[in-house]
Amino acid sequence: MGKKKIMIVDDEEDTLDLIENLLESDFDVIKANDGKKCLSLLKKDTPDLILVDIMMPKMSGTDLAEAIRSDPKTRKMKIAFLTVVGLDDVDKKRVDKIKAVDYILKPFENRVFVEKMKKIMAK
Repeated sequence: MGKKKIMIVDDEEDTLDLIENLLESDFDVIKANDGKKCLSLLKKDTPDLILVDIMMPKMSGTDLAEAIRSDPKTRKMKIAFLTVVGLDDVDKKRVDKIKAVDYILKPFENRVFVEKMKKIMAK
């Protein structure tokens, strides 16, 4: 069996590259720099986890996650959020409704982040 797949969705190229470098030895990594690209890629690929930045232009991470949850083909995919800010009450309710498997604050400690991804993928 091949490696499990993680799709990273973030508008910052540096973040996409960093996470790819951290995870590529353990997982197949798919990168998308916005929500539309993610939704397009999901038509042809099925990652085991989608790691989504909450704050992105055009389509926010929560809007993207809601779109993923509303499609019967992708509804049950694991979603984890990345963000640089804490959630206010409104965002917290949206994230809870989406049923994300985790919520990761940036910046993160690289080793801790990789271990967290391994734990999520082992479930």
